[in-house]
Amino acid sequence: MKLNIAVLPGDGIGPEVTKQAIKALQAIALEFDHSFSFTHAPVGAIAIDETGNPLPEKTLDVCEATDAILFGAIGDPKYDNNPDAKIRPEQGLLRLRKSLGLFANIRPVKAYDTLIEKSPLKKNIIQGTDISIYRELTGGIYFGEKFLSEDGDTASDLCLYTKKEIERIAHLAFKAAQTRKNKVTLVDKANVLESSRLWRKVVTEIAKDYPEVALDFLFVDNAAMQMILNPNQFDVILTENMFGDIISDEASVIGGSIGLLASASVGDKYAMFEPIHGSYPQATGKGIANPIASILSAAMLLDHFDLTEEATVIRKAVEKSLLLNITTPDLNTEHTVSTSKVGDFIADYISNPNDSNLNFSNIHLGQSTII
Repeated sequence: MKLNIAVLPGDGIGPEVTKQAIKALQAIALEFDHSFSFTHAPVGAIAIDETGNPLPEKTLDVCEATDAILFGAIGDPKYDNNPDAKIRPEQGLLRLRKSLGLFANIRPVKAYDTLIEKSPLKKNIIQGTDISIYRELTGGIYFGEKFLSEDGDTASDLCLYTKKEIERIAHLAFKAAQTRKNKVTLVDKANVLESSRLWRKVVTEIAKDYPEVALDFLFVDNAAMQMILNPNQFDVILTENMFGDIISDEASVIGGSIGLLASASVGDKYAMFEPIHGSYPQATGKGIANPIASILSAAMLLDHFDLTEEATVIRKAVEKSLLLNITTPDLNTEHTVSTSKVGDFIADYISNPNDSNLNFSNIHLGQSTII
């Protein structure tokens, strides 16, 4: 298969982790006789510095002309710490989602057996956790009309949803559940919010088209609690934009590191793949950022094009790196491996999965190594 992939590394650790995902994709292309080309373009704070625009038109043009987008991270302290900034890096990401119609954000959450002890939650609570969160991405309070009074003392953000916006992501969630454990949990606040009551009404109606899929409901505050008390009760979680933002970040602690969580943002025509962690500016250039979420995002990219075997190979390589503690400091404080070396190992394992004659120390020497 031939794929043209737009690469938007973004800010902070984005370029470092995205580079490792590209290594994995290049190894896959070599092993499976595919042709992947990569076109880089700026977005976020770096784009503001270069052009004054967090999403330059040329970047949007690149995205629209390619088959998929590999995204890094976005954000910079000089904007985060300035509440008066009119132009912000995050505006670029929001506009990108809206312009490309990326209405569904899909976030897998998995508890790896080899990392159970790294989680702040008890082993017996999280073992076996395997959740897929479907978050609506282009509607709701983040995109609603915003108001600030002239005196600056009163503000509001409108949470607006249409039936069509709810229907299209609900169908995706139910179809995903059919390939998993046949359960969808709608997370809302229907006891208080009119928009949530519309969600509940529309999703209940759609559920009739999927009789084999069980549907239940949780208010978002209870869902946040249940995510910690009993995450195994969840299969597919369906929710609106802001609730999904919060719930998915909470879920990230289950696996022991936010550096493990990949995501896909899909629409009718375009698709973007990115780690859910932020730009982590404190780690920029230090070689300590965990690239696994970005690499797993690359696996989701392959899934999107029905390259299932290839995606599985990447995931096996990731699991091998975790098993052998070939990981960054967030997961391994004693024998730290750099961001680049983790990427090298995973790419090498893709190419040489049966080679096991070298030892771990060779990783640090930069040699081709499989253990």
